[in-house]
Amino acid sequence: MRCLLIFLLILSLFSCQGDHLDAQDPSSDPGDFISISFATGDTLIIDLDHFIPPVQGTIISENDLASVKFIRINGGNPTVLKEITTFENNRKFVFNEAIDMNASTSEVIVEAIDINGNDATDKLKIINIESLGFSAAPIGNTIAFPGAEGHGCYTSGGRGGRVYYVTNLRDDGSEGSLRWALSKNGPRTILFKVSGTIELQRELKITNGDLTIAGQSAPGDGICLRNYPVTVDADNVIIRFLRFRMGDTEQQEGDALGGRFHKNIIVDHCSISWSTDECASFYQNENFTMQWCIISESLRNSVHNKGSHGYGGIWGGKKASFHHNLLAHHDSRNPRLGEINGDAFALTDLVDLRNNVIYNWQGNSCYGGEAMNVNIVNCYYKPGPATTRTERIIAIDLETEEGFATTGIWGKFYIDGNFMAGSPRATNDNWTYGVYNQFHSKYGTIPEADKSNMRLDSPLDPGLITTHTAQEAYELVLDRAGASLSRDTVDARIVHDVRTGTATFMTGGNGSVNGIIDTQSHVGGWPELKSEEPQTDTDWDGIPDEWELANGLNPQCISDSWKYDLSESYTNLEVYLNELVKW
Repeated sequence: MRCLLIFLLILSLFSCQGDHLDAQDPSSDPGDFISISFATGDTLIIDLDHFIPPVQGTIISENDLASVKFIRINGGNPTVLKEITTFENNRKFVFNEAIDMNASTSEVIVEAIDINGNDATDKLKIINIESLGFSAAPIGNTIAFPGAEGHGCYTSGGRGGRVYYVTNLRDDGSEGSLRWALSKNGPRTILFKVSGTIELQRELKITNGDLTIAGQSAPGDGICLRNYPVTVDADNVIIRFLRFRMGDTEQQEGDALGGRFHKNIIVDHCSISWSTDECASFYQNENFTMQWCIISESLRNSVHNKGSHGYGGIWGGKKASFHHNLLAHHDSRNPRLGEINGDAFALTDLVDLRNNVIYNWQGNSCYGGEAMNVNIVNCYYKPGPATTRTERIIAIDLETEEGFATTGIWGKFYIDGNFMAGSPRATNDNWTYGVYNQFHSKYGTIPEADKSNMRLDSPLDPGLITTHTAQEAYELVLDRAGASLSRDTVDARIVHDVRTGTATFMTGGNGSVNGIIDTQSHVGGWPELKSEEPQTDTDWDGIPDEWELANGLNPQCISDSWKYDLSESYTNLEVYLNELVKW
């Protein structure tokens, strides 16, 4: 008699000894569960709302065993997933399996043979069985990854959770697509077995948190998302080494990347461009970092219903860090500092701008900051062909409309160490020439008492961060920022423009000039991103076999990915992913 594992959702089984299956798609919709029944009557029910296996347990036998096989039935074709030939006292073994849906799997069976060659399946019994359900790693003292800094640096993302591979560039929600992987629940890390551009068919909202998207895992030139906005609408999210180049092909009005009302988020080494509103807007968030990103070429005379736009971003938040980013070729909002108008959030926020490089703004570099609490430290401002206000570090604003919590309240600012290319006086005296000289004329003469009150003598808490001089940051950002593992031609062109103080495209396609563009088609459009053959990952744990063998891991054991064999702080999967990046 065979010991039958009944999978009510048509499930497959990953083993620590067998070949990987064709896909891994654990469902976690309400009401989904797995019932595993053994011939002896032992049954395990796993509610997938609370547990996403693997399952661990101990099996004992009444007879001395020679082998135990886990066999997957794929239609009429059985496949041995795992064979165990070593037992404790000849009768006992521990199993540790990850169970996943697979439409082609009809059942998984267990067969046992004793030392006399007889079928001993009906002599097996389960003891000490438990589900190793994944739960989100706590937000503690471990930074998201080496190099994570600022107020979002302790984001844990998908640490210790499942692995989902993106295997195609479709946006239909089918298995293997990015949208499919993002739809899953529970802590998870999304990896890529393909490079190229994903043409979004509608807005992409990240609504399930405890997530890491590791763009650095893509084999080849990396991943780009185009056509529609991408919105972070969840807590505890890590996004690294992706490109968000929206464009105007679908005539959509929106930000290339953005998010509000969430906490514990870090966006690292991303390239963001060609928005029809702002390129990258993040405000009203808590414990947030955007670092080492290239934010460039918002579309000015495009599809926005208000007419000319072309803006870098709106930035704000409670303990929100924006450091070592490049903003280039935007008309304005480089950035616009703001929370929601009239909301008391602005009275208790803390925003740190540090070591950013701002190039070729047109009408405005940075402005806003009504009733906000802000550091602007060691940023590098470089006017370009389009720049009209060549000494502006920030134009501080005041809410003058009555009835809001922020009405009549100037923000508090610590501004120091910023470099203004071409203006020694603004560099040497940030406040007099880069701030006090930059107020909008509608405010008239600002009283000296107000000027004094808005100026802080000591910085606000910057969080855990390395601060460079503005000149050091300029070189580092140009060398490293963006999806820089394989810089595409867009980022290479932007960096060249910044270094040379020029604009490759002096006309924008619909009336804009001097590096401010109106459509991506005028500057060459989306470059081809070539894919390479992905490395073999037999157990689909996210770690290539070759790397596992070189580091003493088992390339046939899926549980390697969430263990801490190689580091006390990071899972084995995280150690591998962190090794892929240069900085």
